[in-house]
Amino acid sequence: MASSKSSQTTRSIVIAFLALWSVISLIIIVVWATSPDMKNASQCRAEIEDLNKKHEDIKATWLKDKIALEEMVEAGRENQTTMRREIDVLTGRLNDTNTTLSACQEENVILNGNVTALENEVEAHVKTEANLTAEVELQKERIEFLEQNLTQIFHQQESCKALLTAAKSQQQAAESQMNACESSKQYVQKQLQKCKTCISCLLEYAELWACLDKYSI
Repeated sequence: MASSKSSQTTRSIVIAFLALWSVISLIIIVVWATSPDMKNASQCRAEIEDLNKKHEDIKATWLKDKIALEEMVEAGRENQTTMRREIDVLTGRLNDTNTTLSACQEENVILNGNVTALENEVEAHVKTEANLTAEVELQKERIEFLEQNLTQIFHQQESCKALLTAAKSQQQAAESQMNACESSKQYVQKQLQKCKTCISCLLEYAELWACLDKYSI
């Protein structure tokens, strides 16, 4: 559009310049033709012919310039039409770009919301991880404490096993002693029974002697 205005302005200026030059040429011719005191007729005719020739040359140049200007104007119009088409295409692309930009802005808003949600989730995970780390450390301390207790219990168990072994040995020795005592007890009981039998026999024998003594008196 700006190119069309510029070409039209240039065309108007050139046409005005050529028209002014034609008017000035005609005035000069008229002045020379109406001034017999200054030049003779032959010189005037020669100058008039020269001026007519120059006028024809100027006219021919003006026609060429006019045709060139008209061609330039036509080319400018064609360029203007082409530029309008390109502008329409660019406008359509711009509208598509604006639509895409709006969609991208909406998507960016959604993405920003998602990023904020993810940041909050990450922060929550970090806190959870910190809590879990503290819990793991506490559990490690508990495990170390339990391992120490387990070691002590293991040593106590080994000591109890040793005591149990010693107790079993003592039990076997005690059982051997008890068996020996049982044998001794049985032996003593037999001896005691023999003694009781002997005593009974002696008592009967004493009674018998007493009776014999009684009858012998």
